[in-house]
Amino acid sequence: MKICFFGSSLVSSYWNGAATYYRGMLKQIAALGHDITFFEPDAFERQAHRDISDPDWATVVVYPATPDGWRGSLEAAARSGEMLIKASGVGVFDQELEEAVAAMSSRTMRIYWDVDAPATLEAMMSDAGHHLRRAIPSYDIVLTYGGGESVISAYRAMGARDCVPIYNALDPETHFPSPPKPGFSCDLSLLANRLPDREQRVERFFLDVARELPNKTFTLGGSGWETKDTARNIRKVGHVGTGEHNAFFSSGLATLNVNRDSMARFGFSPPTRVFEAIGAGACLITDQWDGIEYFLDPDREVLVASNGAAVAHHMSELSVDRAAAIAARARARILSEHTYRHRARQFNELFVGSSSRIEAAE
Repeated sequence: MKICFFGSSLVSSYWNGAATYYRGMLKQIAALGHDITFFEPDAFERQAHRDISDPDWATVVVYPATPDGWRGSLEAAARSGEMLIKASGVGVFDQELEEAVAAMSSRTMRIYWDVDAPATLEAMMSDAGHHLRRAIPSYDIVLTYGGGESVISAYRAMGARDCVPIYNALDPETHFPSPPKPGFSCDLSLLANRLPDREQRVERFFLDVARELPNKTFTLGGSGWETKDTARNIRKVGHVGTGEHNAFFSSGLATLNVNRDSMARFGFSPPTRVFEAIGAGACLITDQWDGIEYFLDPDREVLVASNGAAVAHHMSELSVDRAAAIAARARARILSEHTYRHRARQFNELFVGSSSRIEAAE
């Protein structure tokens, strides 16, 4: 099957948290025999901050971030693609692309793949005139990278023909234990870009904890934190390219996951960082969200914290041996149940079923 995919970027993780998900999913989908072309705009300096070269399992088309750029790419995709996927959060001309794909001929399977479903749904719910309210019913199916039943129900209420979560996962060929790097060493690390709907949670779960535990060391990775006032025991390392993620997660006693506000409210949305960190052999502490037990067993495979005080407690009690045991159990669980190979098989089974339903409807 010829699949044309419009997303933020496949080759750069710069201000692009979906990169790991795209790479893991599409590499394994390609391994099942599908032909993939990934269309991404030349925007936000991502091409100047590439993490990988064009992969051999996908054709990458970088188009100008202009009206002519997206229109020309969409016309090319419509001519050659049997399946056309528009991901959320491309970053430029999203509304135009989403409306144009919705208006295309039904001969091409049209999929809306939402990599930030809680935020998208909140925007739709708060705006009766939101363009996706009109567009979504024209898509053959909505895929999301998380959200559980609450997201499924919300999308169906918005007129989606069907909605299926395909969760984040681990690519064990990319994320695996690595020798520690002195520049990342610490008791607790966090890798997260500074975003408005995450910053307050980062303050409560990480920055305040560092102030409370002055004898512990902390490493903060991600773009945008340079101007943030933080405690002296926090080392800010800026953007961490995907090539250094393994070393980042392998260099601390533990690492922290902090969900964005909308993700925490909807639950069932473990971000890519969870699987990256566990794949690299890290002991994970995560803020609390519904559905964590579907992926990891609390206290055995992950430490769960409902607030900053709980993070501080975990750090005060955590030994090297216990951290290593939690990390080993978590990695074994993820490898057995939650790799991108598992997710690609789910996609393939769903695709065959969706094709059959669409053909029957026509």
